[in-house]
Amino acid sequence: MSDLPPLATGGMSPEGTTTVVHIHEVKVRGVDKKILCSAMCKCDKQPNIGKDGQRLKQSCVSAHLKALDKALGHQSNYKQELNYDMTQKPPAPITDSGVDTKPHDYLPGWIEKYWGTKPGHSATYKAGIGLIRRPDVVIVEDASKPPTQDNIKQIVEMKFPPDTLDDPQRAAYRKIAGDNNKLAKLEPSDCDCDRDEPEQPNIPIKELGAAATIAGWVVWVLSKGKTPRPPLAPAF
Repeated sequence: MSDLPPLATGGMSPEGTTTVVHIHEVKVRGVDKKILCSAMCKCDKQPNIGKDGQRLKQSCVSAHLKALDKALGHQSNYKQELNYDMTQKPPAPITDSGVDTKPHDYLPGWIEKYWGTKPGHSATYKAGIGLIRRPDVVIVEDASKPPTQDNIKQIVEMKFPPDTLDDPQRAAYRKIAGDNNKLAKLEPSDCDCDRDEPEQPNIPIKELGAAATIAGWVVWVLSKGKTPRPPLAPAF
């Protein structure tokens, strides 16, 4: 789809510019919510700590979900910080040259090697103008296939206040997903992270199928290997 306007109504501010008012937010539900909330709540309470004492909650989530993907042979349904080439129609995922389900590890290297090789590329790459966009989490339908638009179930922005999702991000991520209703935002308040012990993603196998294995791996990753190592399901 083209870069359609978000689900919103607009009015005029006193200065004469359009003010966007969002009617509703798409939610993350079911298995996906339980799994992502497990990482979000863990990192909200026990974030990574930077060298100057910063509480790095976002990088904590990134590290956990990347560890989950690695543990599953890069066939997790949850792709963390996957870059997309926005010049392509539809936007194309930037993945490892040898493993098309794995996000590329080093974007500058990819740009140096591949920028200018595809229709739509400018002569030189310019940062900061939206040529490449990176959602927080891309949930895929089939973890054994590349995270192309036809395989995207949902894009989720995991935001720790005061961080917010702005309108340029909304437009870009909806363009990546190809559907306005596939972009969702998740915050600690959506996950009941104020509980003393966030609920672990213990989900019945009859509801999950192969995702039951992912839930077990989530617990293992969040515990830093202190729980029993789950087996890999045949699907992986």
